[in-house]
Amino acid sequence: MRLLIVEDDEMLRDGLSVGLRLAGFTTDAVATCADADAALESGGFDGMVLDLMLPDGSGLDVLGRLRARGSRLPVLLLTARDRSPDRVTGLDAGADDYLGKPFDLPELAARLRAILRRGEGRAAGLMEWNGLSLDLSRMEGRIAGRELRFSRREFTILQALMERPGTILGKPALEERLYGWQEDVESNTVEVHVHNLRAKLGASFIETVRGVGYRLAGAP
Repeated sequence: MRLLIVEDDEMLRDGLSVGLRLAGFTTDAVATCADADAALESGGFDGMVLDLMLPDGSGLDVLGRLRARGSRLPVLLLTARDRSPDRVTGLDAGADDYLGKPFDLPELAARLRAILRRGEGRAAGLMEWNGLSLDLSRMEGRIAGRELRFSRREFTILQALMERPGTILGKPALEERLYGWQEDVESNTVEVHVHNLRAKLGASFIETVRGVGYRLAGAP
């Protein structure tokens, strides 16, 4: 899942980026309302962590403009303004969740997973397909009684395919899920990780649709 982090404190912004990547997210980060608006216009994000007090305005204004465009992007407000009236205002403005600073990173990651899966219409933290059960919080899987561990990028590709099992995902779409703005895209990364996934799940678990991309075998 690719997240946009909007936070003006450089140390916290960097810490969030690293911590959430370790939790399985792909992250991009900006420090101002203007940069947040520009990033959101470009699209490609699955969710946003949004501070309220930014150098050029309020995160609530960013949220308001996002919702005015009809976007349903899941948004978690992460702010030092943690009084009850602040939380009410943020949630009524269209936020999906609200967490005060200081915060616990595993709790933040869990809250993000919760609002993201609700956005997809799923209540459980597990995804299942053709005998594979994928635990989104542990980044692990189980198939035919075997426990499977995945690298972050293997897990990201597998999760993307399992979110839309009937959809063929091309290499550019998968690369967008794997890489943030500051990361260099390696030309054969997708092919390497799909190869590794087939070694763990079985050669036929992921189909190659020649010239188009990849999808899960047995998908409608």
